[in-house]
Amino acid sequence: MDSSSSKSSPQTPADADLISNHQPESETLLPLTDATIQRVWEGVAAASDRTIRHTIETTLLQLSAITQEYSEPRVNANIRRWVVRSLIHSLFSVKVENIENIPPTPAILAANHLHHIDPLVLLSEIPTQPHYYILGDARTLYNKWWKRWILGFAGGVIPLERIWGEEQAVIAAAKAGQDDLQELAQVIKDTVNPGGDIQTIRRIDRIVAAILARGDGLMIFPEGRLGTPEGHLHPFKRGTVIYALRSGVPIVPTALIGTHDLFLRKKLTIRVGEPLYFPPTTRPKRQEIDSALEALQAAIQALLPTDYQEPTGIKLLQNFLNRMLL
Repeated sequence: MDSSSSKSSPQTPADADLISNHQPESETLLPLTDATIQRVWEGVAAASDRTIRHTIETTLLQLSAITQEYSEPRVNANIRRWVVRSLIHSLFSVKVENIENIPPTPAILAANHLHHIDPLVLLSEIPTQPHYYILGDARTLYNKWWKRWILGFAGGVIPLERIWGEEQAVIAAAKAGQDDLQELAQVIKDTVNPGGDIQTIRRIDRIVAAILARGDGLMIFPEGRLGTPEGHLHPFKRGTVIYALRSGVPIVPTALIGTHDLFLRKKLTIRVGEPLYFPPTTRPKRQEIDSALEALQAAIQALLPTDYQEPTGIKLLQNFLNRMLL
């Protein structure tokens, strides 16, 4: 860590908002099913895995080199899109609306988030210039060897460490007196890096600023968690608009439709809105942040369907496709 991330540095309102951007909402806890608890055990195992820890730190070190005018390893964007598109198109039918709204210059692509496959669906269709980086959950990205191999080859990922909503739900249930979850709650506290510390957030902030400054783009899911019903949004976190205000790049509101429940040959839709431009400022004020955030959430909500209906009938490979990226 370099000296610019010292603990003695003053924390600005935007720093506080960036910290909250990496912490899950606690007011609506996820239901604790057997599958949820199994997912949490897998999560804490990933948090303590030395290979995953090494992958996270190596990736962040390579990305930090961007701030020193070096390039980190990454595959050509055309090759990346060809590989991802071949996979996505072999499984699903993808419709893209208004792709011309994505500018050929640096931008932040902000989309709703329904499934772990969402970044791949977007990468299969968006332009290859600028080269888009993805802000994503580190443990979800690196919890399987084949994911680490693919992402190590492709590059273009900024891994974030944070506590999951499922883990928060376990801790809350244990505090409420659910004895069978006491052990798991303690393991979470001892093992999981909750993220959100000022040094890490400023490190990510510098990486993002360098990426946008050199002409690349950024893909963010501002809900900070997976959504549930199609057409509905969780409250947005502020990090997306802070990055836009500080860098002066536009935000492109984008809607993903159909990815919540997957099956073979399902129709998925990407709907791109018109870019949102905000006056750049190096020290955005809370009023500017909130105003931009409100405009972004309204723009994405306007792109989503109001009467979405899941298809009926036989759904081939439904269980496999919904779980393959967990």
